Amino acid sequence: MGVNLNEISTEQRNLETTNIDLLSTIEILKKMNQEDYKIAHAVELALPQIAKLVDKVVKAFYQDGRLIYMGAGTSGRIGILDAVECPPTFGVSFEMVQCLMAGGEKAFIKAVEGAEDSKELAISDLQRIKISKKDVVVGIAASGRTPYVIGGIEYAKKQGCITSCIVTAANSQLAALVDLPIEAITGEEVIAGSTRLKSGTAQKMICNMISTASMIKMGKVYENYMIDVQATNQKLIARAEGMVSQITGISLEEARKKMAVYKTAKKTIFAILSGIEDLETVNEYLDKTKGHIRNALRMVKKDVETY
Repeated sequence: MGVNLNEISTEQRNLETTNIDLLSTIEILKKMNQEDYKIAHAVELALPQIAKLVDKVVKAFYQDGRLIYMGAGTSGRIGILDAVECPPTFGVSFEMVQCLMAGGEKAFIKAVEGAEDSKELAISDLQRIKISKKDVVVGIAASGRTPYVIGGIEYAKKQGCITSCIVTAANSQLAALVDLPIEAITGEEVIAGSTRLKSGTAQKMICNMISTASMIKMGKVYENYMIDVQATNQKLIARAEGMVSQITGISLEEARKKMAVYKTAKKTIFAILSGIEDLETVNEYLDKTKGHIRNALRMVKKDVETY
């Protein structure tokens, strides 16, 4: 059975750009920029849907569940971009947020023919990573009809997972299938059907929101600092030392000395703010709160008051 593109809003012709091939370079760019203005508004309308998913993701993380994106083509690449940035940014494992892409990792660079049309491939990919009801599975598909994504969501639902989607076309099959749909209706593309443009930008914005908001609520951010950033080079070491200094009010020199004792920015900040010098006790409080500094500080205060 063929695909009826006339029923998919992202495949329609944009009447604002019908003469784009006749325009000057700056005029082409202005047309693209004018269409891009519409993306943030489409995402804004979807914020209540995004918020519901974030709360479910946070709950899953606290129960040792995972956030698993699934997509094909541009949608899969966007999911991978979001997933691979979480470990260096927030200090989490590569398993906590991940993306399954139709055709596997090699499809990130070069499309694998027929992969996106296989529901069976999606099922085998989910079985390979041993999904469980603890996990949240999010299908990313502009049209909301990609068989690979549909098959993955159908299987995930059978395993008891919370399911969601990020789609940019209205009235999609995928949105009707999942528990928590996210629909950012971006309309016709600058070039008909080229969903790497407005649709892809909206998907990237939404993935940024899902992962970042979830990590903030997990305590991976203090104030607006990346306190779990992995200090693996000179720039990031300097950033970590700067964070300690700015959050606690101590000098950079003193921050370096404290970092040498407590090793990470998070532990150093907590030790200074709590007044706890013993590293083992610092670790105990942070372990009890899954690394959430504010919750750990509340626990210290409560323990002091109780004592």
